[in-house]
Formats: sequence, structure tokens, C-alpha cells
Amino acid sequence: MPFEKVTALVIRSVDFSETSQVVTVFSRELGKLTGLAKGARRLKGPFTGALDLLSVCRIVLLRKHSESLDLLTDAELVKAFARQRNSLPILYAGFYIAELLGELSDEYDPHPALFDAAVDALLQLESAVPVGLVLRRFELRLLHEIGHAPELAICVACGRAVAPGDRVRFSVRAGGVLCAACQAGQPGGLPLRVGSLRAAATLASPGGEQWRRLDVPDGTLREIRAVTRAAIEQLVSRKLRTARFLGET
Repeated sequence: MPFEKVTALVIRSVDFSETSQVVTVFSRELGKLTGLAKGARRLKGPFTGALDLLSVCRIVLLRKHSESLDLLTDAELVKAFARQRNSLPILYAGFYIAELLGELSDEYDPHPALFDAAVDALLQLESAVPVGLVLRRFELRLLHEIGHAPELAICVACGRAVAPGDRVRFSVRAGGVLCAACQAGQPGGLPLRVGSLRAAATLASPGGEQWRRLDVPDGTLREIRAVTRAAIEQLVSRKLRTARFLGET
């Protein structure tokens, strides 16, 4: 079997023996994959420093076309996550991104744009961009890339575009917003102001730097977070383990 080379983000690692680890990565070329890295726990070896959690690395692997784990044979560090900042909120935000990738991606289902979004999110966490803004953008980009983006521009029941002054609610079951006229047949839902919808649209945009300059009130970020978190939790059928460490109320 031929060896393959991928650029990957390390999202999970478990000690397998005194010298080896089972490592899960999200790669740009192949998507999520899990492999055995023999000798990864040795002080000197082909993986030294490259397989730390949230590191971006170039990996050489031998794919196993069976139930066996892939075999990771070499790894070169490209970019380590900036742990030197010693900031728990930033570290927990990185862990949250890793859990999102692990829970909402499939083995060998590549999403290059999602890989790029994850790496960019980690870079933004190391900058002066507010953590909440980075996480909301990544959640929206993730949902878009896996085909579960919430509809926030039009009423999902009647198809009417949301207009200034509309009182809309987000319905997890319907997958989008409902205008005031259509809410009667859809009990519950999360209230959303038009300003929150506009901010979400900017955050979800795949390109540009405009989102980094957004001055988003805390209340607006909370409304957007309620929508993205509800959509994510419906997909995974539970609350994410790392979410409770983010300090978001």
C-alpha cells in the first residue's frame, strides 16, 4: 500500500502503550482519520512535538483498508497552538473546536474549507479577536460546510424575507427562523433580533476580514450562540463536554 501525506490538525490523542499513541486528526486532504503512532511517546523519534493537541502538522501515513487503524509513520510540526499565552479561556476554546470537528465530521470525508476555517479560528484565538466572536464564526462556518446551516434570511415556513422590525424566532425543528405570522403553528423557539441576524450573516461569510471588526454587543452574541448551540446539540443529541468550560452564560 502506498504512503500518503496530509496536512492535519490534531484533535485527540490517547496513550496506547508505554511508547505509542492513538491519534485522531482532521486533515485537509482526507478529512477525519485515526491512526496508531508507534513511538509517539518517546522523547526522540519521528513525531517529536508534532502530535500535540491542536497542532497543525504534516503527516505520513499508511492507510489500512480494513477495520485496523491507519499507521502514522512520520509527522512534521507546522504550527503549534500558542499555549505560551497561558490563557484558560483560549485553551478551552481550542478544545471546543477540536470536539466540534470530532463530533460533526465523518471518517475520510474531506472538507478543505472546514479545515481552513478551523486553522484560522485557532490563529484568531491567539490574536486580539474576542473569543466569543471567533467561536460563533467557527460554529456558523462548520454548520454551513456540513450542510446544516440554519436559515436566517427568510422565514422557513412562508419564504418571506426577514425585514427590519420583524419579530422572528429560530426553530430548531424547522431549521431556521419563523416570522411573526408563522410562529403560531410552531410553538417555542428562540427569539432573534434583526441585528443578530445581520451579525450572524457577517460572521458566516467565508471570506474577508469584516467579521473581525464587528462590534457585537454581548446580548447579540448570546442570541447567535443560542442558535448555533441549539443546532449543534440537535445534531449530536447531547451537550458538548467542553462547552461547559467556556464560561459562556
